[in-house]
Amino acid sequence: ASHDLELAQEKAVARLAEAKTEAASIIESANKRANQIIEDAKNAAREEGDRVKAAAQAEIEQEVNRAKEQLRAQVSVLALQGAEKILETSVDANAHKAMLDKLAAGL
Repeated sequence: ASHDLELAQEKAVARLAEAKTEAASIIESANKRANQIIEDAKNAAREEGDRVKAAAQAEIEQEVNRAKEQLRAQVSVLALQGAEKILETSVDANAHKAMLDKLAAGL
């Protein structure tokens, strides 16, 4: 009976060591998987951040181009208004008749 008890105890110790090894392996696998999930999430967040940044940059460029076009249009209007003011005061119909005829022909 004493021998059977020793054998049972040895089997229990061996089984416990086996269970501990298996548990350690499961924990290690779970930790690896958790780290992989974290890395995947970081990469996805980085990619999303890059996409949002690129979209924002494109929108900024579009706004800059729109602002430039508006500015060009305003400068054109101001230049024409300035030219009209200058021409109203400095055009002498007799002195500039040839230039005015040529300009009229071009319209």
